[in-house]
Amino acid sequence: MAFSPAAPQDRSRPRGLRRRRLLRWAASLGIGGSALAGYATAWEPGVRLKVVRHRITPPGWPAGRKLSIALIADPHCGGPHTPLARLARAVKLTNAQKPDMVVLLGDYLADHRFVTQRPSMRQVADVLAGLRAPFGVHAILGNHDWWEDAETQAKRAPLPFSIMDDFASAGLPVLHNEVRAVEHGGQRVWVAGLGSQWAYGRRGTWHGTDDLPGTLAQVTDDAPVILLAHEPDIFPRVPSRVAVTLSGHTHGGQIRAFGWSPVVPSRFGNRFAYGAIQEGDRHLVVSGGIGNSIMPVRFGMPPEVTMVELG
Repeated sequence: MAFSPAAPQDRSRPRGLRRRRLLRWAASLGIGGSALAGYATAWEPGVRLKVVRHRITPPGWPAGRKLSIALIADPHCGGPHTPLARLARAVKLTNAQKPDMVVLLGDYLADHRFVTQRPSMRQVADVLAGLRAPFGVHAILGNHDWWEDAETQAKRAPLPFSIMDDFASAGLPVLHNEVRAVEHGGQRVWVAGLGSQWAYGRRGTWHGTDDLPGTLAQVTDDAPVILLAHEPDIFPRVPSRVAVTLSGHTHGGQIRAFGWSPVVPSRFGNRFAYGAIQEGDRHLVVSGGIGNSIMPVRFGMPPEVTMVELG
């Protein structure tokens, strides 16, 4: 029986198919990467602005008393995504929630290399002065607010007086290691504002102006205390006497997935990076904030106005 030689296999077609598939996959990845980059650098940080809510009942909080607190943290006005108009949008969104109290948690101006339209601190304060709440608007300073004042840094002055003057002139006196009594439903609540823990220095060497014991020593009765601390790193030292600590600073890491951020400006890493945190009978809320620091990027952590409901 005669056999015909087998026809040679044509391997060019499978290779061509594989090559075309690889090219399509690469193109898809490129398009997907470009889309993700566009989302992270434009849509999420520059368009999205949401309301995030946390409900907390601290131990010893008076029964039947409810208090809603709006947190505005880290506007960093001047970056490509946070002009004054966007801050005004956040103010309008906050007022629409009808909070009992508003707290401003610092870092009001951007100081990274991507600053586009830089407002003055007084312009920022004037926009924030549009906030409305029956139990007041209470402000503290963040580390960038200290760093913004070159004279304060050079002289190691005890306070950045020009910034505090701008806020006071806009009707927003700043709390610096001070407490303020607020009457709520015929009962007192203390608002305590802490100095920044990163007030002086940069790039890993920080010196704070915070005085937690001295601040809490000004509380004269057993009424609830709400502590405003720009950096959440103070939380392990906060006594259970404080009903809740409210912080910003971390921006939730700006990039966050599955509850984890690769970079968090905290010596505790992700422990205090974002959200409502309870350790024992002590409560901390860290807002994701509005603006950006270092890089104008957000992914998985859209800008937010944070609402905390106590009681």
